[in-house]
Amino acid sequence: MSLDTLKQHFQEKFSQAPDIYVSSPGRVNLIGEHTDYNNGFVLPCALQYKTHILATKRDDSLIKAYSLQYLEQPEEFDLNAEIMHGDWAWGDYLRGVAKELLGQGHQLTGLNIFIDSQVPQGSGLSSSAALEVAVGGLFNYVGKLGLSTQQIARTGQAAENNFIDCQCGIMDQLISAEAKEQSALLIDCRDLSTRSVSIPENLALMVINSNYPRKLADSEYNERRAACELAAAAMGTPSLREASMEKLEAVKATLDEVVYRRAKYVICENQRVLDAEKALSTGDLPTLYSIMKEAHLALKNDFEITVPATDGLVDICMEALDGKGACRQTGGGFGGAVICLCDKADTDKVVAAVEANYHKNFSLTADILICEPGGGLNASSL
Repeated sequence: MSLDTLKQHFQEKFSQAPDIYVSSPGRVNLIGEHTDYNNGFVLPCALQYKTHILATKRDDSLIKAYSLQYLEQPEEFDLNAEIMHGDWAWGDYLRGVAKELLGQGHQLTGLNIFIDSQVPQGSGLSSSAALEVAVGGLFNYVGKLGLSTQQIARTGQAAENNFIDCQCGIMDQLISAEAKEQSALLIDCRDLSTRSVSIPENLALMVINSNYPRKLADSEYNERRAACELAAAAMGTPSLREASMEKLEAVKATLDEVVYRRAKYVICENQRVLDAEKALSTGDLPTLYSIMKEAHLALKNDFEITVPATDGLVDICMEALDGKGACRQTGGGFGGAVICLCDKADTDKVVAAVEANYHKNFSLTADILICEPGGGLNASSL
């Protein structure tokens, strides 16, 4: 939807014109799943799909908000009252970010807000992180809070951990806040240092949503995190980032077999991320494809977050590409999406193969998104 159309929606809801614009992107992770909350490495890329916010300051302490995606669910809460969960799930992300900022001692002002999220929901593209970062960026811009992009990302993560009760790591919020155009971002989740890695112009990023219902995603996610923490404690390390396969083998006999495999996956995945970043930065796409293939098999066999539908999509894409690309589960897993990397000239082959085989084999219809690398958080006056 165009900015002019969004301005019209704002005018209709608030009887005034907006004067602040904020945007923040969704992301896809090229490699490095479930490593972020283990203080490891990740290699995500922001996309052209963004959350857009229009706003004006109010003279009181109320937050009044509408989302184009949920027009029948208006959101309102008072910054001077205790912030509790509201009636609408989408509104809790605004409440959570506001509560975190107030808890940090910041002074916030009331706002009229209109939101349009172009980040596809349920596709593993982090629509929630894009919203958290956009809202944090809005409060920062309006209140002149002086927060860095890293601090805005940390606030979004804290809101998701503490208010939404999803124990995510920092990756989604940090790439949304700090992404550079036409680049992936290598993130060290221990110290949050980053390095941009240019993505070749001819490399297509295809995100294929399985549309498999993710009923157990949150509970299974939290169980994986608990297993990782258990393994790290057994090795006497602060996190699996400081672990090694040698340390893990030394305590293998004391660990549940499942916990061992979870830790093995994370330790090896950290190295795969570093190897993938090197391959991408040098343009060694065959090596990158090989690493991604290995990563998917590890997600399937050791971390066990894939499902038959996403495994099937990977198989369909890999067969269509015949070694000239790679595909793997992306995001938290238990459904969601796969990411396929290939030459832009080969995207039609992938689309045709998915359309011909996926529904036939799984009675599901996939959403296929051909993505472009995008930039991060932006806030400005209109």
